[in-house]
Amino acid sequence: MKFLDMLQRAERQNASKLCVGLDPEPTKFPDHIKGDANKIYDFCAAIVDATADLAVAFKPQIAYFSAHRAEGQLERLMEHMRRVAPQVPIILDAKRGDIGSTAEQYAIEAFERYGADAVTLSPFMGFDSVQPYLKRHDKGAFLLCRTSNPGGDDLQNQRLASVEGQPLLYEHVARLAQGPWNLNGQLGLVVGATYPKEIERVRALAPHLPLLIPGVGAQGGDAQATVKAGMSGPHGDLPGTTIVNSSRAILYAASGADFAQAARRVALQTRDVLNAAASS
Repeated sequence: MKFLDMLQRAERQNASKLCVGLDPEPTKFPDHIKGDANKIYDFCAAIVDATADLAVAFKPQIAYFSAHRAEGQLERLMEHMRRVAPQVPIILDAKRGDIGSTAEQYAIEAFERYGADAVTLSPFMGFDSVQPYLKRHDKGAFLLCRTSNPGGDDLQNQRLASVEGQPLLYEHVARLAQGPWNLNGQLGLVVGATYPKEIERVRALAPHLPLLIPGVGAQGGDAQATVKAGMSGPHGDLPGTTIVNSSRAILYAASGADFAQAARRVALQTRDVLNAAASS
């Protein structure tokens, strides 16, 4: 099954736009395992088990594993997710960006070593840094477009005098992803929840692409405004899937042994808020 089909099926089956981000930070773990990097798999697997019927996607952030030499735990977690939640696609948040044979190796890492269904990429080295991932027609790739961090303005909000119409850089990325770069219908865009007006702009430029929107919860993004912006297809068109990521607010909802149950409560509440916003 192609990634986009898998994503749309998960959206229907779990009635969800919520992506559960898996950013394990041992210093924030529940008290009984706090500080123990050997418990990364156990912690994340418990979160997955508690939210598998609530999520449209899971998004493990690779740096939170590799920083603790926990790549083996990530491999186990990927296998666990495919086993207990086969209907939920996995987006490996790696933000890779390189060309040629190096990009080929990163694609092998994401799709063969870890078995991800999609990966996040930086597009700023150009199309030849994205193309190796698109050779696997059943996989997806989300390009960084308008990110939620304040420093995103340094480049993404700069005008391109050399391009017709002098678009902002993030607008140009959106047009490329909607158009000539999207060879097999595999691309999506990453747009931060802290900029709802710019989510609207990206949606207007890329009406049919899935949007991965981090920044809801701990980063301060407003869930309702985010969904409204992501659903604002031009001329009443049905927009592409909107995937709203929440990580820390769900992962660290409680510090006791009931952390997974608390995570489920927050995930359920967030999913319901997103669905209410989509239907209003």
